[in-house]
Amino acid sequence: MTRYPLLAALAASVAAGSLLAGCGGDSDMAAAPPPPPPPPPMTVTEVPASAAASDAALEAFAIALAPTETGDPLLLDNITTLPSSETEEPIALN
Repeated sequence: MTRYPLLAALAASVAAGSLLAGCGGDSDMAAAPPPPPPPPPMTVTEVPASAAASDAALEAFAIALAPTETGDPLLLDNITTLPSSETEEPIALN
């Protein structure tokens, strides 16, 4: 039949392996669902009492707020008096 039986057997096994490799793909599998979206940021509706601890705490709270043109004003229900100091330097706005 053939002069090189080992070469023929090797070629046959490579051909069989190539055919079998194509049988493993299942294209009907559904893709993994996308992860859920992150929760919306919490909206701040009032100034926390901890912000009234010092001038620096109140300024840090105010600087950390996201700028908005459509948001409601913050409530001061938890604050009886706003802090003030004659000795503390104000925090510079960037």
